[in-house]
Amino acid sequence: MAQLHELSASIKRAIPDAQVTLEDLSGGGDHFQINVVSKAFAGLSLIRQHQMVYGALQAELASEAIHALALNTSTPKET
Repeated sequence: MAQLHELSASIKRAIPDAQVTLEDLSGGGDHFQINVVSKAFAGLSLIRQHQMVYGALQAELASEAIHALALNTSTPKET
C-alpha cells in the first residue's frame, strides 16, 4: 500500500517544481488519481510527460504498491 505523501515526495524529487494532487480512488491505497503540473513539461508530448512521472514512481510501480493509476499532467497556466 502506498501513502499519498510518499508518492508526492517521489514525484517532487524527480520534478522539483511539480504541483502534485493525489486522490486514493479505492480507499485501499493502491488505486490513485494523480495530477501533476510542472514547467518541466513545457514542449514535451503527453507521453513524455507521463513517462517522467512513471519514472519518478518506478519503485512503487515495480513493487505493485500502485495497482492502478489515472494520471493527468500539464504545464502551469499563464496569468
